[in-house]
Amino acid sequence: MVHAFIMVKAATGDAGGLSERLAGIDHVSVASVVAGDFDVIVEAESTEVYDVINSVATRVRELDGVADTKTYVCLE
Repeated sequence: MVHAFIMVKAATGDAGGLSERLAGIDHVSVASVVAGDFDVIVEAESTEVYDVINSVATRVRELDGVADTKTYVCLE
């Protein structure tokens, strides 16, 4: 199983609404609003790293209200 965390910076002040839209993406297990440098942390999992990198990260970036992302794939 591949696990990854995607840090999302919101372009607008609507981190809660963005979190709800992020939670609806395939392979996303959790989308949490957080305080700090990013507004939402997304936890994604799949059987293939390609699903996480291509499907999830690409779809996250395409959402309205996403200003920036950083994707971290867990090594274990």
